Amino acid sequence: MRLIDREEVAARLTYDVAIPIVREAMIALSAGTTRQHLRSIIPLAEGRMFGIMPGALGETAPFGAKLISVFPDNFAKGVQSHQGVVVLFDPESGAPVCVVHAGEITAIRTAAASAVATDALARREASRLTLLGYGEQAATHARAISKIRTLSAIAVWGRDAARRDAFAASIGAELGVPAQAHDEVEPAVAQADIICTLTPSAEPILKGAWVAPGTHLNLVGSSYAGPVEVDNDLVVAARFIADNREGVLHQGAEFLSAKAAGLIGDDHIVAEIGEVLSGRIVGRRSADEITAYKSLGHVVQDLATAWALYAQRR
Repeated sequence: MRLIDREEVAARLTYDVAIPIVREAMIALSAGTTRQHLRSIIPLAEGRMFGIMPGALGETAPFGAKLISVFPDNFAKGVQSHQGVVVLFDPESGAPVCVVHAGEITAIRTAAASAVATDALARREASRLTLLGYGEQAATHARAISKIRTLSAIAVWGRDAARRDAFAASIGAELGVPAQAHDEVEPAVAQADIICTLTPSAEPILKGAWVAPGTHLNLVGSSYAGPVEVDNDLVVAARFIADNREGVLHQGAEFLSAKAAGLIGDDHIVAEIGEVLSGRIVGRRSADEITAYKSLGHVVQDLATAWALYAQRR
């Protein structure tokens, strides 16, 4: 049994490595060659959760599960909010062969998935990125998206002014891109080509009326039914792409909110991102279209990236 710890994941699972792996994993998911169940989420006290995500990359391919806790208050203590392990099993013997640090895998693969979706759905000339949130996923998303678009500006919004301002200065310096912190969401998104919502907000922070035609959105912060980051108007206005259709129909909070209001039906999910990547369904249809990618995260992303790290060490 091998252990791949957080430091090794961070060093070896670069975005140049992760982005193509996640891309192929999502194509395989939509093609039906992978095997998985919907994640099980056990609510804990104080908004904390424990999730169980089993899956297989194919009938004769590596398989395993991610066991993950989400403790949102960890971030303020300088600790990752996602804690857990990805356990890998050998497809030939059925034996468990590797345990991988799930917090770091999650941080990197989530941003890599948004980069994949952004590459497929954002306008080619898109260069102005807005990050709603300054937590763990804000930095990873900026790094990942900078790999697939040349960024000219970054805008950052968050409720804590000191943390927001410090993050904007830090990520701007790291990427060599002008970064501006904003007190309000509306001006932060006014000039955006790409918006990533990355908050634990229970109520909408982003309104459809504030989003310009041609914008691409990655809706990332809400990962289960309940908390929503954007309003119903934005969901209705957008060409809505899921990471996984079944997952969004059961756990995609923003989609479910608009559906419960009677504004959309299940057919509002026009495609899974894997269907767009494979060319089966067109993603963006015009320069003025608003596109939205709903990211819940999927175990095939965890298994594919974790197995790549394990296989390189064998």
